[in-house]
Amino acid sequence: MAKVEISSVGKTFGSLSVLEGINLSIRSGEFVVFVGPSGCGKSTLLRMITGLETPSSGEICIDGTRMNEVDPAKRGTAMVFQSYALYPHMTVGENMGFGLKMAGTPKAEIRARVEKAAAILRLDKLLDRRPAQLSGGQKQRVAIGRAIVREPKVFLFDEPLSNLDAELRVQMRAELIELHRRLGATMIYVTHDQVEAMTLADRIVVMSGGAVQQFGRPLDLYDDPDNRFVAGFIGSPKMNFLSAAVTEVGADHIRLGQIGGAELALRLPFRGFDARHKEVTLGIRPEHLRPGAPGDLALEVALAEELGDVTYLHGRLPSGEALVARGAGSRHDGARHAFVTPDPAKVLLFDAGGQRLRSLGGGA
Repeated sequence: MAKVEISSVGKTFGSLSVLEGINLSIRSGEFVVFVGPSGCGKSTLLRMITGLETPSSGEICIDGTRMNEVDPAKRGTAMVFQSYALYPHMTVGENMGFGLKMAGTPKAEIRARVEKAAAILRLDKLLDRRPAQLSGGQKQRVAIGRAIVREPKVFLFDEPLSNLDAELRVQMRAELIELHRRLGATMIYVTHDQVEAMTLADRIVVMSGGAVQQFGRPLDLYDDPDNRFVAGFIGSPKMNFLSAAVTEVGADHIRLGQIGGAELALRLPFRGFDARHKEVTLGIRPEHLRPGAPGDLALEVALAEELGDVTYLHGRLPSGEALVARGAGSRHDGARHAFVTPDPAKVLLFDAGGQRLRSLGGGA
């Protein structure tokens, strides 16, 4: 296990800035997930930790030792890639032990480490097979085993489950969680899938545009996002965002007089609201929209997504703004229109720049 410190790290390729001012402190034994859209810099940051890329500025430390100039092989890290990259002519055992063999590790030690890793990954009965005889999930476990035998301080995973089908991804996520519990190792994992991030992580780093948008526990990001990007990226279905006008500002509340183009008076608990914000963006998750009545938000239903245990209604408001609401029950009655209203206790507010507007005493 090892602590990873990333201080003011930036990365440029010529005139193109990919990462800027990255500051992260990853605790020893923690499972941290970097998540964000393609091109946000998450894989580049991972590659800098393991030494495959060099920071243009800043410092990366593992267990208190600066790693910027340290050879990748001497950093105590092991990386698992999206591609399994197994040697087809070698057995599972030979693939897992190949790196140790190239490093001159004694045969007896290689065998002991491979057998130990194989037992952890339930590959002990497959050591004599070749990659062509394995399933996708088994191949990925071999790739992970190749990292385990190196006994690294830090495991790095770069979208390792992307090539697997949906059912196998769910299974492998559970296996990775169990692996982390058994090894107690520091693990850093890159994905663009926020569901995967929520499932795996002790803490999540949400990235966009080469910057960290928020770093925290999964449910903290879900319940208390710092900005509109995080609020919209974390959660499935994603948060709804509606235009809203502030018509009243009190000492401990505000009132919205227009939401999504509809005249709908909504009183929200809010202390210290800056009255200069006349127009705001209201954020509300589909599960926090309650059944309403005429005079509330009128949703024209375009799609009823029946998922068995729950139904989501997709549609638009009269203003043209899109809205997703969780239906009442697991079946939809076929109605083309529905009325919904936001739960005031669950409403989030954002300014014109997308930053969260926070109450001094909780609430919105």
